[in-house]
Amino acid sequence: MSNAQQKKYLVTGGAGYVGSVVAAHLLEAGHRVTVLDDLSTGHRAGVPEGAEFIEGRIQDAAKWLDHSYDGVLHFAAFSQVGESVVNPEKYWVNNVGGTTDLLAAMRDAGVRTLVFSSTAATYGEPDQVLITEDLPTAPTNPYGASKLAVDHMISGECAAHGLAAVSLRYFNVAGAYGAYGERHDPESHLIPLVLQVAQGRREAISVFGDDYATPDGTCVRDYIHVADLADAHLLALGAASSGEHLICNLGNGNGFSVREVIETVRQVTGHPIPEIAAPRRGGDPAVLVASAERAKERLGWRPTRADLAGIVADAWEFAQRRESQ
Repeated sequence: MSNAQQKKYLVTGGAGYVGSVVAAHLLEAGHRVTVLDDLSTGHRAGVPEGAEFIEGRIQDAAKWLDHSYDGVLHFAAFSQVGESVVNPEKYWVNNVGGTTDLLAAMRDAGVRTLVFSSTAATYGEPDQVLITEDLPTAPTNPYGASKLAVDHMISGECAAHGLAAVSLRYFNVAGAYGAYGERHDPESHLIPLVLQVAQGRREAISVFGDDYATPDGTCVRDYIHVADLADAHLLALGAASSGEHLICNLGNGNGFSVREVIETVRQVTGHPIPEIAAPRRGGDPAVLVASAERAKERLGWRPTRADLAGIVADAWEFAQRRESQ
């Protein structure tokens, strides 16, 4: 890549799961990357080699953000649904207040391109199985509400100040990309939890409800490989247009049930995975699957790693690597 094509990006939350993979993709594409992360949930080991690292808060982004940056990719949010219910103020202060400060820093520095890590939690519990971007937003927890509030803020920033922004609403992100994968503590995502059983770190996996109106009675979710997700972020940088706030769902467009995930982990790892039947969790819809047609049309994005066994295999390789370190 020539110097004319090379760009410089700030990746907030770039020491976290998705942020680290996106930062790695940006570097591989020949760009300059600065990771800003306070390491409250991220990990120093997640910062890709070749990226400049600043340990700091998004509330203080104005200390480092200047006109030399071509854009910001924003992942610095707290994302535990349960925690947001019992400690909502933490989510308003960081996710909303922190983004307010970040947008002000971008405005002052003349940085006019933003890709925001949004979430399917903004939709709440939709009645429609295939979720499109024009469905009503009705988040059921402060985490989803905080992300929706930021989307509203971004829309206003685009209209008033000419920001070029894309919000990407993810469904269930999974898999790993080489040295970069899930390191959540506590862990709440199904695939790494099942892999913990395979590793002997957890005795069994709980199945919350087996009487849903699905083929095997368990919930169906849309899983997207984290590397496919990263591809979408790079495409979003090119698709961002001044004064427009583009919102796109990201998913594979098909779903896998809890039991399908568990059985796939058994096949990939060769380990038995004991199950424990547990009551349904409140607010768990039977099926959540994304329509990603807008992302395909506007970003030119196509998921290429949609095979569940491949997603699990990448996550398993990363989990074993972590265990051996």
